[in-house]
Amino acid sequence: MSDRRPLVVVGDALLDVDLVGTASRLTPDAPVPVVEDVEARERPGGAALAAVIAAAATSRPVVLVTPMADDDDADRLRALLAGRVRLVEIPATGGTAVKRRVRVGDHSVVRIDSGDPVLRLGALPDEARVVLREAAAVLVADYGRGTTASAAVREALAAAGGPIVWDPHPRGADPVPSARLVTPNGAEAARVAAAAGVAADGDGLAAVGARAEALIRYWGVGAVSITLGARGALLSYGEGAPMVVPAVPVTGGDPCGAGDSFAAAAALHLAEGAVTGEAVAGAVAAASAFVGRGGAARWDADRADGPAPDVVAEPGVDSVIARVRASGGTVVATGGCFDLIHPGHVATLRAARGLGDCLVVCINSDESVRRLKGPSRPLVTAADRARVLEALEFVDAVVVFEEDTPAEVLERLRPDVWAKGGDYAGADLPEAAVLRRWGGQAVVLPYLDGHSTTALVERSRV
Repeated sequence: MSDRRPLVVVGDALLDVDLVGTASRLTPDAPVPVVEDVEARERPGGAALAAVIAAAATSRPVVLVTPMADDDDADRLRALLAGRVRLVEIPATGGTAVKRRVRVGDHSVVRIDSGDPVLRLGALPDEARVVLREAAAVLVADYGRGTTASAAVREALAAAGGPIVWDPHPRGADPVPSARLVTPNGAEAARVAAAAGVAADGDGLAAVGARAEALIRYWGVGAVSITLGARGALLSYGEGAPMVVPAVPVTGGDPCGAGDSFAAAAALHLAEGAVTGEAVAGAVAAASAFVGRGGAARWDADRADGPAPDVVAEPGVDSVIARVRASGGTVVATGGCFDLIHPGHVATLRAARGLGDCLVVCINSDESVRRLKGPSRPLVTAADRARVLEALEFVDAVVVFEEDTPAEVLERLRPDVWAKGGDYAGADLPEAAVLRRWGGQAVVLPYLDGHSTTALVERSRV
């Protein structure tokens, strides 16, 4: 029987509003843009955003325990959450916090905050205590509005049934000592470490590691993972060498909500029985993908157009191509199964990258490989094949396709050049006709003789 215990998110729910418009001129009385044609886009914020991100990533029930005021903004937040997460309200007085970002395209111009800075909480419902005791894992999403300072909330957290991930806030309370993992960002960690008497200089790994060790001693928690934005995250248990998880490079994207995505993913991994290091590694990957998909502005995209289970794509593939085309560069693509990466693959990929300004590698999904190569293949899953290819310095992005040929994915990407290894020399490549539709060119590259996955498999059986 599957584990249906919930992931419980505890913290401060906010209402986020993006006011998105266009700007083509400055006001005559000040050097500020005039934003016109404004469209308002509402979404859950704070702990509510963490809860809907988690709900979109799991079939496990997600419960949000949060103070809710009695005003129109709270009603709009309830409507956004309906059908996505189960809401357990802590009665509260004070205005709902609303964060309004005025944006022009992908850039924020200004943020306007309203609502009471701290809510006054009523009695903690018995329902909240019950769901915390039954939790597979708990995520505390602290946004400094008083929830984590409540004695009743802290008592209920201490009795939680699953591991606790605590995402702290500068104005919030300290994590409970039973927390398995605390996830401050670099600035938050530096601030708390300085208060604890550790003022490590700089943002190098030695300084970040020293701060993480100090925070574990200061809070008395199990582990601290300091998130470092595009650099990934550092995980420390308080002694020994820390673990560093680099982030997948993402071009463009909106980092708003990345911390919530990281903490939600870590909590979900712990709920599934992962050890802390596995949870942090999974959280870094999830946060990179979240930013690459557009960040918090695309908070409900997974419900409409989430990836199929066997499709893996480097989150910035569209951004990579757009950047190259914006500068007048050449987009190169190549494809294949790439089941076992060998010197022949490496030579072809390096040569393909030399034909242009970025290289996108299109690889067959696991089902596609089975149809082409037989039931014993692939030897390596699509996710792992993509990870190996992404690690090569001359590969800019990887896309996995389900079909037997890459024709459909080529229609979407529309590369300028399609390159294949020299075993196709003299033949008209099947993809050539597809490339001609937009003026692209299919080419054959020199082939490193004597290397193939099939030959490797046969030799391994001798």
